[in-house]
Amino acid sequence: MNFRPMVSKFILGPTSPFCLAIFPTTNHFCHFPRLAFSSHVALCSRTDTDSLPYGPSLIKGNLPPSGWQQEQEHRYFHCKGKEEEEEDGDSVIDKEAFTRVFDIAAVRVPSQYCFVLESRIRGHLLNWPRIRNIARVPGDEVEEEVVPLLGESHSGSEDEEASKLTSLQRRIYGKAETDGEELSPVLYRERLATEFNAKGFVKFRNLAKISRPKKKKMKQKEGGRGDGDGEGRHGSNEFAVVEVVEEGNGDEWKGLLGDEFKGRKRWMGSTRLLLLDERYADKTLEELPQAVKAALEEAMSENLAHSFELVRCKLTLFYDYWLMNEILEALLPKDMIIPSAFETVGHIAHLNLKDEHLPYKKVIAKVILDKNKPKIQTVVNKIDAIHSDYRTMQLEVLAGNRSLVTMVVENGLKFHVDLATVYWNSRLATERQRLLRGFTHKDVVCDVFSGVGPLAVSAARIVRRVYANDLNPYAVDYLDRNSVLNKLEKRIKVFNMDGRRFIDAMFTSEKAQSITQVVMNLPKDAAEYLDAFRGVFHDTSLREDYTFPTIHVYGFSKAKDPEFDFHERIRMALGEVGVNVEMRRVRLVAPGKWMLCASFVLPASVAFAATDTQL
Repeated sequence: MNFRPMVSKFILGPTSPFCLAIFPTTNHFCHFPRLAFSSHVALCSRTDTDSLPYGPSLIKGNLPPSGWQQEQEHRYFHCKGKEEEEEDGDSVIDKEAFTRVFDIAAVRVPSQYCFVLESRIRGHLLNWPRIRNIARVPGDEVEEEVVPLLGESHSGSEDEEASKLTSLQRRIYGKAETDGEELSPVLYRERLATEFNAKGFVKFRNLAKISRPKKKKMKQKEGGRGDGDGEGRHGSNEFAVVEVVEEGNGDEWKGLLGDEFKGRKRWMGSTRLLLLDERYADKTLEELPQAVKAALEEAMSENLAHSFELVRCKLTLFYDYWLMNEILEALLPKDMIIPSAFETVGHIAHLNLKDEHLPYKKVIAKVILDKNKPKIQTVVNKIDAIHSDYRTMQLEVLAGNRSLVTMVVENGLKFHVDLATVYWNSRLATERQRLLRGFTHKDVVCDVFSGVGPLAVSAARIVRRVYANDLNPYAVDYLDRNSVLNKLEKRIKVFNMDGRRFIDAMFTSEKAQSITQVVMNLPKDAAEYLDAFRGVFHDTSLREDYTFPTIHVYGFSKAKDPEFDFHERIRMALGEVGVNVEMRRVRLVAPGKWMLCASFVLPASVAFAATDTQL
């Protein structure tokens, strides 16, 4: 029986177990990446080597050799991203250049003791973000009832282990391979497990029960999302690989624990790796901190049948491991501000890039797309200010699919939106929620500039009736769809007309005395429409218990005192000297430019005022 040493390999992910991968020796890399233009955006070197930060970083570690990249990265990046590149066109980022290999040390321990030891020495473990401190050896899962048959450990003698294997096969199958007759095909269990390999273990050809994968794992593999088996790495959660490159010889424990621990037999059951801190990558067992040695000494003293090993490993981090800001920092010029903030509208990331970012817009968009999948499928940038009466924006698709039709969920409601033809602002969701909290079931709401209905549809769940209007026919069409989609069409009446005409039509009809709330969310021009309220009740006799509606109007201001500036514009539009207004700053939309909301009860003097046409 041939007992050849075998390298143990793992894939680390946030929730997935470790999978097989292969790593040869790597080349040292210590340069900081910067942007370079070719057919791809690659990483370039920087000459300064300042003090390296603690933890994972793109300016640390080693680069794998080109031969390894061609073979292994082709499996990961080409197979995983082939469809993406076909959709996005030519790739603009050399993802392979972000692969980094780090030398670390690990302690191989029996699996049943890994969590106990981890809690004891947690402060001395790797503790890197998104990297587990415990690595699982693939194929080294032995069921508890089988361990007594194998024996708790083996001495490493080839003849003795061959004899054990023959004896075990005869106990399970009634015959062994050495009996001169092939085992029955039934015993292969449909060849689901042809071999069961692990470092220092014997080779079992027919123990299908041991190596048969769990049902859940089998389903993951069938769907292309399970753990790798050495043939490739698949799945969005796999972004790092651990490889054992140097085994311990067992003699090092003699100096720590005494002669009785020298040559201790290797444990035959399942094992795990406890990844030690990067500071101990080149340390021997005696050079480890006293706390680590004390915990290992205690564990080995309590479990004489189990062995521990200090092994050398290589931890490889791929492009998927690094955060969006880390990738952009490496690709963009040194002194450029990293554009990390964007608005999310359904599956669309909406950027508002500055002029300095425009030469790198494709790179920025690709990184944002990669780091926010599958939630984000399209990245767009606003290329011009809003000038249209329909409040539509000129958008450029930078990455992903070119569809601007999406679905947004807000306040538990669904809204269909087409950013090419209608306006949507997710950043106003909090403000809309604030307004909704002030509505009651007795209210009747008049939304003058409703858009696709984020406020109107949400309010329909609370109030008695909603009258929603917008000038944009596309927005009105989506408003109708969204009210039906959320089964609120019976409470919403939709109009498609100019804001002034809508106000005049509503307050000169029999609906006027039922309206209690008016919302005018058109910050650029809404204050100018307030003059439509002058004289709305001039020729109307109101009932005694009538309460004038509360108006919520929005506007922008760049003045030093934005509240005073906006209040003056409201007063001038209403033609009223004294208007009691409750002012609130909604958000800062640009440096020195505030969006404000003014709420006030329509003054009776304005509602009954005589207009020029009435004089």
